[in-house]
Amino acid sequence: MRASRFFISTLKDAPSDAEIVSHQLMMRAGMIKRLGSGIYTYMPMGLRVIRKVEAIVRDEMNKAAGIELLMPLVQPAELWQETGRWTKMGDELMRVKDRHGREYAIQPTSEEVITDVVRTEIKSYRQLPLNFYHIQTKFRDERRPRFGLMRGREFTMKDAYSFDRDLAGLQASYKVMFDAYTRIFTRFGLKFRAVAADNGAIGGSGSHEFHVIANTGEDALVYCPTSDYAANMEAAEALPLAGERPAATQALTKTATPDTVKCDTVAALLGLDLKQTVKTIALTVETEKDGKVAKQYFMLLLRGDHELNEIKVGKVAGLAGHRFSTEAEILEVYGSIPGYLGPIGTKAPVTIVADRTVAHMNDFVCGANEGGFHYTGANWGRDVAEPAIVADLRNVVAGDASPDGKGVLAIERGIEVGHVFQLGTAYSESMKATFLDENGKPAPLQMGCYGIGITRILGAAIEQNFDDKGIVWPASIAPFEVVLCPMGMDRSELVKEETEKLYAALQGAGVDVIVDDRGLRPGAMFADWELIGVPHRVVIGERGLKEGKLEYQGRRDTEATGVAPDEIVAFIQGKMAQ
Repeated sequence: MRASRFFISTLKDAPSDAEIVSHQLMMRAGMIKRLGSGIYTYMPMGLRVIRKVEAIVRDEMNKAAGIELLMPLVQPAELWQETGRWTKMGDELMRVKDRHGREYAIQPTSEEVITDVVRTEIKSYRQLPLNFYHIQTKFRDERRPRFGLMRGREFTMKDAYSFDRDLAGLQASYKVMFDAYTRIFTRFGLKFRAVAADNGAIGGSGSHEFHVIANTGEDALVYCPTSDYAANMEAAEALPLAGERPAATQALTKTATPDTVKCDTVAALLGLDLKQTVKTIALTVETEKDGKVAKQYFMLLLRGDHELNEIKVGKVAGLAGHRFSTEAEILEVYGSIPGYLGPIGTKAPVTIVADRTVAHMNDFVCGANEGGFHYTGANWGRDVAEPAIVADLRNVVAGDASPDGKGVLAIERGIEVGHVFQLGTAYSESMKATFLDENGKPAPLQMGCYGIGITRILGAAIEQNFDDKGIVWPASIAPFEVVLCPMGMDRSELVKEETEKLYAALQGAGVDVIVDDRGLRPGAMFADWELIGVPHRVVIGERGLKEGKLEYQGRRDTEATGVAPDEIVAFIQGKMAQ
């Protein structure tokens, strides 16, 4: 490729609406161009990266016995209604009507369509297992699109779907895909971590997320440095504290705490450790029977320094579909304004759900259900009945015991770029996708699904690999592997001849190379390629050639290395193999 015949459009400064590093650098490097909110045109430089990401994904999917097809972007509402996701997906699902008034979804994912394909094509256990995949445009109507390709509305995703006759087969297919994903992200040249995860809206049982490690990542990843344990924050278990609950040592005392509605201010006022306080979160669950709505009130108790994990709360018996109580409900049930709520002396019956850590506490501080007052020296059994439910309600913190018993937990930031799910029969049962087993009886298909955010990989890779000059692409997904920078090519026959010779030699060796023949000054030329992030650069100058040298510099190198012209191809190949 010659730069004069390619489209290069770099910017000195990023647009004002580019919020994070990857968004800023992709705009500056001319890789994407904003068309609308969360919608981008992939410019030639960026598209080259996307195609390389796709090629690696496609190669590993094919090696793992994936079968490629292509499912439509626009999908009939009837399929989504069969699974209930037409309403369950909420506003993120873009719904449209055709000229006849028929409803369609602009697909965010394709579980319904692939299940429809399989239920009409697969009849016998002899046709299983199967794994179909496609690389296709997706659309999710994000409430607040931001961060460029990291949280856009239109994006490209690889999604795959496995079908098996039984659970053992599903687990085998799942492992094949997990291993394939591990190879994919290794080939990308990215530092990543696979973590146990919650299934969320997709449904099913087990799942793992693949995260690119980056300080700017939105997700907290929990892992044990001395074992293989890893999970995202939503799924990481906070173990009960070891040993017996300490005995009470203080009397229950009602203490004035004016204008202190938060645990940290209460602790500061009383001169106590924040860990001695308990915060209350009021929830309401509404159920309808015979046309009448009934309300149940739940009080969640967390230690003052801990954070609520809402995913875990939703899994507690009776709390599916919960919401935060209104101020009117709080006044009715507790007789107090928020900030002073506690388990002692509520006005109406409340189900107490204590976090495991709180259930182990003694002499704790809690709200007195009276504005301006808290109780100190509160103890279970003596001052308040034992909690009705004890559950894991909180986010883990660094230093917590690892659930596998092999050390303590650490936390780092990551960007989710892949997710694998064991769906089981969640979709096959609702869509009546069955096959005839060995006994000739119909059985539901066991299903798995596996996604990679193709375009999201670009943003994640940059968030992990950049410096003050621009992007530092891993070689496997860089838009070009090598850039040749001739000095005065239009004025020096020697430079032109050596550039063309090296260009042909690299192409012949299968290297993805571009020669910058635009005639720019060295500073501007180098700045462009450092911004774009090409991993390897060779400068061809007349002075160097007369001294028998070309200048090689890797994108992360601080200085150039002189290399003889007849050794440069092998030298570059050696660098690329590292």
